[in-house]
Amino acid sequence: MVSRFTELAVDCADPAGLARFWCDVLGYTVREAEVGLVTIGDPSDRAAPVLTFARVPEAKTVKNRVHLDVNPVDRDQDAEVRRLLDLGARRVDVGQGDENWVVLSDPEGNEFCVLATRRP
Repeated sequence: MVSRFTELAVDCADPAGLARFWCDVLGYTVREAEVGLVTIGDPSDRAAPVLTFARVPEAKTVKNRVHLDVNPVDRDQDAEVRRLLDLGARRVDVGQGDENWVVLSDPEGNEFCVLATRRP
C-alpha cells in the first residue's frame, strides 16, 4: 500500500484572502469555508489535491521548506508573472541566482515558483 497526496495545508493570517488569491492563480474554487479555515480545489477534478488555509496566530518568519511550482497553461512565463504580480504576488530573492524559473511570494509571503517548462 501507498499514501496518496490529497491536501496541502497552509498556515496563514487570512484564510479567506489567501484562498481568493490562490483561486485566482490556479483557477480553483472554494470547496469548504468556515471561520478560520478555507479549502479550495480544482472544480473540474474532484480527485486533484486541495489547498487548505488555516488561521494561525504566528507570522511567517523564514523561507518555506516546501513550496508550490506553477506552470502557465495559456501564456508564456513572463505574461504569467505579470498576471500574478497584478493579483498581489511579489518578487522574492531566495538566492536562486540566474535560473529559468521565477520566485514569487503570495500576499502572506509564502514563496512559490513560476516555471518556464514542466520542471526547473
